[in-house]
Amino acid sequence: MLKVVQCWDDGVYTDLRLTELLRKYNAKATFNLNPGFLADEPVKPFWQPLNHVGWSHHGFAGGRVGRKQLREIYDGFQVASHCFRHEVAGSVPDDVFFKAARDARNFLEELFERECRGFAWPCGAFTPSTVRGLRELGFAYGRTTRNTDDVAACQEPMTLDSSCHFQACDFMQKYEHAKQTGVFYFWGHSYEMYEYDPLWEQLEAKIRHISEDPDAVWADVIDIVPECGR
Repeated sequence: MLKVVQCWDDGVYTDLRLTELLRKYNAKATFNLNPGFLADEPVKPFWQPLNHVGWSHHGFAGGRVGRKQLREIYDGFQVASHCFRHEVAGSVPDDVFFKAARDARNFLEELFERECRGFAWPCGAFTPSTVRGLRELGFAYGRTTRNTDDVAACQEPMTLDSSCHFQACDFMQKYEHAKQTGVFYFWGHSYEMYEYDPLWEQLEAKIRHISEDPDAVWADVIDIVPECGR
């Protein structure tokens, strides 16, 4: 059976629509969260003005989920550290980075009352020292933003590569190819679909196809870690 895993970053408001879609097809997923960016109440998506200075996704801000609703929104899914405020390895001192990664994990474990050993590298950046440090802190894996044709061949779970982004033009080709290796792993941000129905419908078609494929089964990212390097 092909194990299919997926993860989504940043804890944005559009995750509400995404989690509803995933539950419709009993699809598992991991959500990589930045607790330091979250207020008690949610912030809905909006379009930035033309003179806006700062980051957005082509002018679209995906909003944020609210801390008060975190357990309800992500109930039944895995959650993982994405640092406290998206601190990037190599761009901040290592001790600051480690504290951010650990503080996010501690927050999530206390809130969800379960172990949260997953990690996603903000901006996909890592260094040899941060890889060693997160392993010593007890994290089970760290997802990069790189692609690979064989996820399970990874020798270092702290630099775990995925198969592709969820909007990759060759998504289905990579999915079929992964049946030769045993694991298909995709990721993204739900804000990348804006509030534009055709993009959401494209994702739903992919999720439906996987859920109906007799040769595939949904799994959580942490489930594939023991298979790495086999």
